[in-house]
Amino acid sequence: RNMIRSETEYQEAVKRLTDEETRLKAQRGELKKLDLSQAEIKRAMDPLQSFHEQLKEEVGSYERLRRGEFEEVTNFEGMGRLLIALRISQGLSQRELAERLGVHESTVSRDERNEYHGITLERTTKVLAALGVTVSTSVQSAVVLKTA
Repeated sequence: RNMIRSETEYQEAVKRLTDEETRLKAQRGELKKLDLSQAEIKRAMDPLQSFHEQLKEEVGSYERLRRGEFEEVTNFEGMGRLLIALRISQGLSQRELAERLGVHESTVSRDERNEYHGITLERTTKVLAALGVTVSTSVQSAVVLKTA
């Protein structure tokens, strides 16, 4: 699943979504003129509808992040997405985060594009500090004890 990472990308996605809705309606109307069955129209529209729904989910996901609604991170999987989500929820641009970290904006852009793949704990701590955020964990045993 793609992730919208900036306000500019969000605005572009919202515009694409609006354009897609118009195109979907027009396409459905053209197919109806061809006197196709509902099943044939559905089959022709499904790929377009699927793309539209995916884009809608990406927009909705960004809007949830802006409201501070985050996905849970398990065993640090998804930590990169969480760091991006935290920046977005604070309304910070990549440039502003880069300034706080003392790095070039292109570094933050690249890191986010790769969802901070391979980030060290030290670097994670620096990003969290730059965002003014504390992450707490809970540990649960994954071991199942056998009983006789």
